[in-house]
Amino acid sequence: MRILVVEDEKHLNRIISEAVEDEGYSVDSCYNGVEALEYLACADYDVIILDIMMPKMNGLEVVRRLRSEGNNTPVLFLTARDAVADRVEGLESGGDYYLTKPFDFQELMAVVRVMTRKYTGNRSNVYTIADLSLDSNTKTVTRAGKNIELTAKEFSLLEYMMRNKGVVLSREMIENNLWNYDYEGGTNVVDVYVGYLRKKMDTGFSKKLIHTVWGTGWVLKES
Repeated sequence: MRILVVEDEKHLNRIISEAVEDEGYSVDSCYNGVEALEYLACADYDVIILDIMMPKMNGLEVVRRLRSEGNNTPVLFLTARDAVADRVEGLESGGDYYLTKPFDFQELMAVVRVMTRKYTGNRSNVYTIADLSLDSNTKTVTRAGKNIELTAKEFSLLEYMMRNKGVVLSREMIENNLWNYDYEGGTNVVDVYVGYLRKKMDTGFSKKLIHTVWGTGWVLKES
């Protein structure tokens, strides 16, 4: 899952970004509303964590601009303004959730998980297909009751595929979702990680879940 953090306080921006990365998510960060729109024009994000009071363009105007363009990416507002009128303005501008500073990072991540559940149609933190189960809260994966140990990046890849089960995902789609702008890797990095994941998930099971769509990408589905 790829998240954009927009916060003009650089120290807080770094702390939030590191906390999100520690959860296994890919993170890009910037410091004002104009930069945020530039990032959003170049990549798709699962969640935007957005400060309201920022230079150049405030968070409310950023969201109004996005919604007017048909961009429905979930937005979590962060702000020191806690009056009811401020909350109403934030939500009516097109935001989805509203956290006031100071906030607890556990709450922040819980809200992020709720937002992704809401927009994928899942009612819990658990995603399933056939006998495979992934819990995005506890970061555990099991198949037929057997625990499968994954690295953080493998887990993120599987979570992305399970949130899009039945959808053919191209190499570019996966790369854009799992790696940020700072990543400098080989051109076959996605193929390598799909291979790692397939070996851990499908080896020893008669029913294969990861399927190659030649010339296009991969799809997670029951045979």
